[in-house]
Amino acid sequence: NNKSMEISKKGKILEFIIALFFILIGISLRIIPHAPNFTPIAAIALFGGVYFSKKIALFLPVLAMLISDVFIGFYDLKIMAAVYGSFILCTILGFWLKKRKKWQTVAGAAILSSVLFFLITNFAVWAFSPWYAKTFSGIIQSYIMALPFFRNTLLGDLFYVGAFFGAYEAATILIKKKFKAKANSIASVQI
Repeated sequence: NNKSMEISKKGKILEFIIALFFILIGISLRIIPHAPNFTPIAAIALFGGVYFSKKIALFLPVLAMLISDVFIGFYDLKIMAAVYGSFILCTILGFWLKKRKKWQTVAGAAILSSVLFFLITNFAVWAFSPWYAKTFSGIIQSYIMALPFFRNTLLGDLFYVGAFFGAYEAATILIKKKFKAKANSIASVQI
């Protein structure tokens, strides 16, 4: 019982350290020069939803955004709420993905994350900024003007989701092989 509590505590500490690492990645890659909307935040949200506890997963994208916005600059609170909310939806999509994790569903979730971000944030820009007429043609113009950003969002989400999920799965395979080899060598010594 003590041993399992110790393992559980070590697992939580490791999860916290890895979560901090992802927050630092998110902050860094938003601050350094990059193509507009080509960031890892949605990928961090999806990854967190799949691999982290719900509590930590929900905070990952929010903290990465909030801390990096301190350096980048804040903007209209209603639009910020839409941006942050879209990343929380990506995390919730990750919760759904957790039990359905195949390369096809992961890629589909990355694409859906991009689409959700595009639809939600550009609706908010239309609704809460003075840039577009509050008409049907105004909202259409808002979405049309955002298409280049959508391309970058989609490419960034696919790239970072592929990198994060791919690296995690590759590391998991290597670790399992190492433990299997170690178990086999221990078993051969005991015989």
